[in-house]
Amino acid sequence: MLQLKNIVKTYVAGDTKQDALKGVSMNFRENEFVSILGQSGSGKTTLLNIIGGLDRYTSGDLIINGVSTSKYKDADWDYYRNHSIGFVFQSYNLIPHQSVLSNVELALTLAGISKKERRARAIEVLKKVGLADHIHKRPNQMSGGQMQRVAIARALINNPDILLADEPTGALDSETSVQIMELLKEIAKDKLVIMVTHNPELAAKYSTRIIRVLDGRIVDDTDPYNVPDQISVTPQKRKKISMSMGTAVSLSFNNLKTKKGRTLLTAFAGSIGIIGIALILSLSTGIQDYVNDLQRDTLSSYPVSIAKEESPLASILTAAMPQEDGDNADKKENTVYSNSRMGQMFNAMFASDSDTNNLTKFKAYLEEKMAEEPEKKDSDVLKDHVETIQYQYDVALNTYIETEDGYRSTDMTSVFMNGMTSSSSTGSDSSENSMASMMGMSSSSMSQMSSSMMSLWSELLPGNDGELISDMVYDQYDLEAGRWPEAANELVLIMSDQNEITDVAFYALGLMSDEEVTDMMKAVMKSETLSTKQREISYDDILETTFKLILNPDYYTKEANGTWSYIGDDKDSMNLVIDHGYDLKIVGIIKPNPDAAVTSATGSFGYTSALTQYVIEQTNNSELVKEQKLPENENLDLLTGLPFVITEENDTTDEEKAEKIKEYFAGLNDVEKTKIYTEILSEPTDEEIEQMTSMYMNNFSSRDAIITLVASTMGMDEETAKSYLEDYSDEELQEMLQKQLVQMIKENKSDSAQAQVLQMRVNATEQGDLFGTAGYAAVAKAFDELIDSTDDTTVLAKYYDEYMPSTVSGSTLEETLQKLSAVDINSPSAINIYAKSFDDKEKIADVITQYNETAEEDDQISYTDYVALLMSGVNTMINAVSYGLIAFVSISLIVSSIMIGIITYISVLERTKEIGILRSVGASKKDISRVFNAETAIIGLTAGLMGIGVTLLLNIPISMVIDNLTGIGNIAKLPVMGAVILVAISVALTMIAGLIPSKLAAKKDPVIALRSE
Repeated sequence: MLQLKNIVKTYVAGDTKQDALKGVSMNFRENEFVSILGQSGSGKTTLLNIIGGLDRYTSGDLIINGVSTSKYKDADWDYYRNHSIGFVFQSYNLIPHQSVLSNVELALTLAGISKKERRARAIEVLKKVGLADHIHKRPNQMSGGQMQRVAIARALINNPDILLADEPTGALDSETSVQIMELLKEIAKDKLVIMVTHNPELAAKYSTRIIRVLDGRIVDDTDPYNVPDQISVTPQKRKKISMSMGTAVSLSFNNLKTKKGRTLLTAFAGSIGIIGIALILSLSTGIQDYVNDLQRDTLSSYPVSIAKEESPLASILTAAMPQEDGDNADKKENTVYSNSRMGQMFNAMFASDSDTNNLTKFKAYLEEKMAEEPEKKDSDVLKDHVETIQYQYDVALNTYIETEDGYRSTDMTSVFMNGMTSSSSTGSDSSENSMASMMGMSSSSMSQMSSSMMSLWSELLPGNDGELISDMVYDQYDLEAGRWPEAANELVLIMSDQNEITDVAFYALGLMSDEEVTDMMKAVMKSETLSTKQREISYDDILETTFKLILNPDYYTKEANGTWSYIGDDKDSMNLVIDHGYDLKIVGIIKPNPDAAVTSATGSFGYTSALTQYVIEQTNNSELVKEQKLPENENLDLLTGLPFVITEENDTTDEEKAEKIKEYFAGLNDVEKTKIYTEILSEPTDEEIEQMTSMYMNNFSSRDAIITLVASTMGMDEETAKSYLEDYSDEELQEMLQKQLVQMIKENKSDSAQAQVLQMRVNATEQGDLFGTAGYAAVAKAFDELIDSTDDTTVLAKYYDEYMPSTVSGSTLEETLQKLSAVDINSPSAINIYAKSFDDKEKIADVITQYNETAEEDDQISYTDYVALLMSGVNTMINAVSYGLIAFVSISLIVSSIMIGIITYISVLERTKEIGILRSVGASKKDISRVFNAETAIIGLTAGLMGIGVTLLLNIPISMVIDNLTGIGNIAKLPVMGAVILVAISVALTMIAGLIPSKLAAKKDPVIALRSE
């Protein structure tokens, strides 16, 4: 039952008040057909809206089934409209982008009815109004009468107690009007139907009760209904109604479909920011992947390397780098301070030759750390940061190749040095024809340089979990032919990216002769133009190549008396040894991957760590090494047969030295005595040097005298000589002159001695003495007399130090074992730790620091991180560029969001009537917000997907252009997770942008919304 008590409705516009209803009171029966008549502006529609819960009364009370609505909240009114009221409007107020079926079942969706049930009920009610065949049509495909029937069906779908009809026949023709009235009359048999109309004839014909309204008051009621007051002011607890997200999405999606062009343009405009950030993300990802690969490749060439003996050069480089750390607390402003870089460099330069690292203990520590498993899922362990660890050992690979002339070493260093020697000997004596002299290098330096240049063998990086080859190597190289090594005796040939290997490698393969190398050296030494031909060999021929490997102990053989002899110069013996050597086979050919910035292998032939282990094991198990390690041979060098150390040597007195040297000299032959006698006579005594220099220096005691001497000696005038010497002090000139005099005295003494000995030999030589035996004998006699007449033990002790042959090996046990390549597998010569990235390298440095904090001082590790010195700013630069680009793109995202907010607000204005319709069927303010939030979400989703699609298309030409410019392929690539996140960001931003418009839509007055067009 519905009751109105003194309902007053006042509209306020500024300072003006207008009373639309003035104390209206009436009661309605549960089922009757009530027509409300009155002129326009009399308050009929306002009264209807208040009864329907669309409008609120200013004062009075609306009582529904005995419950006052004075305490109703928005949710109570929403429930009332959805379950108790059905609206039929003059202009139908159907949602144009929804089908007839969807329009009718709209109220049920708010009531939480399942899809199957609401569809069945909607079809049933549409049958009642005669529209069973039109359920899938849109409103614009139907006549006015049919649309009004749809409106009535929508009003009846929730089986309401009250049906409110506002001029239901006002827009219909007479015939259709009668049909609608008959339908309403039928409904009024079991429901309360309240109709507002201007047509008194229709009202009189169909209504059971007519109420007339004039100027907001009831002036006539043909069948009033009086009931006792039984009012409750507490609203009943009701189930909360709410529009599902699916309904909101459906409403918004269907609305957007009616405006496809604008929707797509809006989405495209919104996608511009997404495209921008997606392109940057694509490039950033590609560049970051490239940088990561570059880091990984770079770190494969510059690992964290810890040598057994750390060179002082590392400390010098570290000291030379800028030092940024320091405390500025005690420093004054506007004051320049010095740091200690010079002192640090001097300390490094003049420190001991090298720092020794105990790699045995550190290797054990590393292996223990690498075996650790994470305690928790997100725990940090060393193996998460390490790509691989390589242990290096001082082992020699003595390899030979079989040629037409027999076995030949693959190492061409000896051929290189022999070529230099023969070239120098055939040319002029001038130093200009000597390469070593020309480059200011000794022969030993040249040998080391040539050995380095001709390095053929490179150990491939091992894997972390016992694999022979690391994934880094597989990523850096492509297999061109054959397969990767799987055993210790298997090798790969390493080509350049141009399918080339050095001619040194061709020599090692037996494809160049020693004569060719020597001829090349001679041509270079004679400054002739060197003509070289490009050699070639097929993959198949290379894969048939086999080398012979022999160990260092194999160069020695044990004699019958138990001593060991070197057989490296005995060709026949070496051929026998080589023939039984270990076969090394080339099983694959690899070349650098085009995308690899740096590669890790440095030689031409790659082998695995299994070969290193084989050499170590076989060497340590050889008879020579086992015998050398025996306790009884601890002080015996088996390679020379001499002891390593004679403990009493340092305690020998001058008298003992004098006695021993006389015994040694007595046992020499005449030729050997002649040689030593010449050397003794060639050396002036200190007294002779002092006497001669004093005499000369007295003649050139003044600066002018020295200048005159220099001018005459150098063939220049005195003024020129004076200008050359003006920067030298008198003391410096005296010192220089004295040094020259000493050198001259020694040279003169040597020439005099050689002439004296030669004269003695000539004088004693008799006719027919072809070999000069008598001459040598005469000199030897003079030598014996000299020694016999020398009683000064100091002089004889000096002869002992200069001429007595060594009685010790000249080596140590460790050096002899090293010469034999007998090393301990647990004591590497170097450890190379390959990090996965620069960040991981810092983690490795932390592990080393932790080790040093707990290790004894002598066991602490010192090393230099060259990559950190050279590449410290790379990550900072990349991050700065990335952040700058992201900030730039963020502006476009903000602009896009503002634009979408504006477009959403325009959509709110366009859908104002729809807002009123939804509110009339019970939609809450939150439901209205949800509808527009769904719309912005759909636009955001479309914009995001469109942006991702456009980005994927643009990435293709961008990658091609960058590839052509830089050679870096596939640089623009959008990660899947990045695309998903960007779509989510697009949806989130558009929803945020639509929050204000959706709130404005929710706050719209449903009565005013229904009047809009």
